[in-house]
Amino acid sequence: MASGAHGEPGSAQHIVHLVSSGAATSRADLVRELGLAPSTVSLRVQELVAAGVLTESGEGASRGGRRPRLLRVRTQGGVALAADLGSHHARLGAVDLGGGVLDPVDLPHDITAGPEPVVEWLCDRVAGLAARERAAGRTVRALGVAFPGPVRPGDGCVLSPSRMPGWHRYPLRDVLAERLGMPVTVENDATMMAVGEHRAARPELDHLVVVKAGRGIGSGVIAAGRPHDGANGAAGDISHVRIEAAGERPCSCGNIGCLETVASGAALIRELAAQGVEVGSTSELLRLVADGDPRATTLVRTAGRHIGTVLSVVVNFFNPQAVALGGVLATAEPLVAAVRGVLYERCLPLATADLEITTTVTGPDAGLLGAGLTALREELAAPSREPLPTPREQPAPRQEESA
Repeated sequence: MASGAHGEPGSAQHIVHLVSSGAATSRADLVRELGLAPSTVSLRVQELVAAGVLTESGEGASRGGRRPRLLRVRTQGGVALAADLGSHHARLGAVDLGGGVLDPVDLPHDITAGPEPVVEWLCDRVAGLAARERAAGRTVRALGVAFPGPVRPGDGCVLSPSRMPGWHRYPLRDVLAERLGMPVTVENDATMMAVGEHRAARPELDHLVVVKAGRGIGSGVIAAGRPHDGANGAAGDISHVRIEAAGERPCSCGNIGCLETVASGAALIRELAAQGVEVGSTSELLRLVADGDPRATTLVRTAGRHIGTVLSVVVNFFNPQAVALGGVLATAEPLVAAVRGVLYERCLPLATADLEITTTVTGPDAGLLGAGLTALREELAAPSREPLPTPREQPAPRQEESA
């Protein structure tokens, strides 16, 4: 197993992973898995039990000695709040230590309004969600945010996002932590999709590419069992790869001919409008595809071929075990089929011999799972096991209908 995905060997998050995955159900199992002294394992288990992360009860099957007590992740012992932000919507919920998603809700919002309005909006909703989780008897441990743009590894600072004026170098993690009074992690949304899909549905894979195809396009990379951010947080940004089919179309990044200009949901909506078909959202576009509209179906299929063209280079270079397509556009079978066809057509036979090309198992919860589990992992890695502070009071959240 690549321990980097779950913390250093013997760390709190590594122990929780072993227990939650079923690889270890007792202290004796952990001793065998970790290769540590029984006294060391017992001390770390006791710390996690005292912190409300693990429970130890009942009796397991004997292997020749005293019957061991069973370890389980105490899913009610704590949650991370999670926010998966898009350009025009957000999905919020809570993620427990067992990888369950609680109280998810989709809400409209506009991230192009700038940092301060978005932070105020997000703090309002996080405060309301935190209150609901505490009322249900759950301990709120942290907040994880999936942000639709590059995020500098290590400090949660937004870097050079397209279509988002005012966000460059904005210290989102530190601002949220200060206003909410709780530990916060901020990572790229596509990377968090990859983490969520990997940890919740495909932990056996060490090399995975997850594509987020929606209003924009991005991808997250799991390499050797852990998320790969790159030097500046730009790893996986296939949206701004130049392709011949895009010609001289100007892109929001300032370049021309990017994949985004011909294969994103926003680009397809513009192209439909040019053909005299007005749709207000990617969801409306997909309804046309589901109804068999030939213009919409042709556009979506062509977008899939463009995405597959760029992914073929990624697959040949990176040689992943699986490519999983997520995001709203991945619900359109013509797009998925087109991506699959191009990959088999353009990639080396050795690269596709055992390659799985499919849609995400975790669906719309992938980003929430990635953000929440990352926040829980960071909180478990913190040197102090003291109870976390109660988030500061925020104004009562306004009522909004789900998007």
